[in-house]
Amino acid sequence: MRLDGVLFFPVTPFGADGDLAEPVLAEHVEQGVAAGAGGVFTACGTGEFNALDPGEYARVVSTSVAAAAGRVPVFGGAGGVLPTAKALARAAADSGADGLLLMPPYLVTAPPSGLVHYVREVTEAGGLPVIIYQRGTARFSPTSVAELAGVPNVIGFKDGLGDLDLLQRIILTVRQATDREFTFFNGLPTAELTVPAYRGLGVTLYSSAAFAFAPEIALAFHQAVTSGDEPLTRRLLTRFYLPLVELRDRVPGYAVSLVKAGVRLRGLEVGGVRAPLVDPSPEHVAELKEILAAGLEVITP
Repeated sequence: MRLDGVLFFPVTPFGADGDLAEPVLAEHVEQGVAAGAGGVFTACGTGEFNALDPGEYARVVSTSVAAAAGRVPVFGGAGGVLPTAKALARAAADSGADGLLLMPPYLVTAPPSGLVHYVREVTEAGGLPVIIYQRGTARFSPTSVAELAGVPNVIGFKDGLGDLDLLQRIILTVRQATDREFTFFNGLPTAELTVPAYRGLGVTLYSSAAFAFAPEIALAFHQAVTSGDEPLTRRLLTRFYLPLVELRDRVPGYAVSLVKAGVRLRGLEVGGVRAPLVDPSPEHVAELKEILAAGLEVITP
C-alpha cells in the first residue's frame, strides 16, 4: 500500500450532549478527501484516540471508511494496553480500515525487544498493514525496527521523537536489512515545521494536523516544498507554521485542541475536546484566527 501527498488526521466531533457526532465526522472526512488528502488517519492522536470507548472507536472508523468511499486509504489508530490494542486492531479490521497506526503501549517504558513483541501481537490480531509510531514511551532501536521490517504486515515507521541521529541510524539499518518497500514518516506535532530537516534524511512523507482546518494552506505548503519553491516554503513556515507552533506550545494538549478550534473557525461544529485536554481560551482562539488569516493571505494571489 503506497501513501502519498498530504495525510489527513481528522478530529473526532462531539455533540452538545458530549456524544460522538457521526454525521459531522462524515462531513469532516468527506471535505478532507475532496480537498485532496492522500490518506485518512482516523481515531489517532488528533482524533482523541485516548478519549474513545471501544464502541465509539469502531463507529469512528466505520464512519470514516464510509465517507472516504475507497478514494484514499483509511488507517485507524490503535495502542495502549496490549489486550485493548489487539481488540482495537480487530475492530478496525471489522470496520473496513485499510491499516493501523500503532501508537505506544500505555505508560510503561519497555526495551526494544518488548516493543517488538507488542507490535507483532497487535499486527497478528488485526491482520491489517501496520505503521509503527515512535513517540513517548515507544523508543525503538535500529535493529528492532529492522526486525519488524521483516514482518510482512509492518509497512512503515512514523517518527514522533525528532531524534534525527537515531532516525538516520534506523533508516540505514533497515535499508541494509531488507530491500522491500518500507516507508518512513515525519510524525512530529505540526510536522511541516520540520519537513525540511526530515527531507534531508530522505523522509518526504509527513502527517499534517493543520490539514484538518486549513487544507488549502497544507496543500500549498506541500506543493511548495516538493517543487523546491523555497521562498513560498519559508513564507508559510514563518507566517503560519511558526506562530502556530508557538501558540501550540503554551498549553499541553493544544496540539489537538487548537486543531479542533481551527475546524470550528472554518464553520464545522465539531464540539470541544474531552478531558483531560482543555479547549483553547478565547484569547488563544483569537490568536489562532489571526494566524489562519495570515496563512491564507500568503497563498492568496
